[in-house]
Amino acid sequence: MRIGELSHRTGVPTRLLRYYEEQDLLHPERGDNGYRRYPESAVADVQQIRGLLDSGLTTEMIRAILPYLAGPGELHPPAECVTPETAALLHGHIERIQSRIDCLARNRDRLSAYLAAVRPHPR
Repeated sequence: MRIGELSHRTGVPTRLLRYYEEQDLLHPERGDNGYRRYPESAVADVQQIRGLLDSGLTTEMIRAILPYLAGPGELHPPAECVTPETAALLHGHIERIQSRIDCLARNRDRLSAYLAAVRPHPR
């Protein structure tokens, strides 16, 4: 499929798809006319990339782990393939995610307390 169809099927603008290619996350073939051609599997690949980006991973992190992803939400790297650098990247990201979770939980609790103080409870 061409880039426009991939964009339509994934909801990701063509500009971002080109960026993913520049970041070595997507690898389309090129036709004789120079147009990008994507396999059917590119739809799942793009969805997976979007999910990883939405979770806060950088393109550098994604590039490091992408070869070991079996499908959206599934990570199956053979232990010998996870380099110390990749492990350190992921560990750092896990710590940043936990910090964000802690911050969100504190804000949720504060907002809930505020609402409880200013709104009467239904009987």
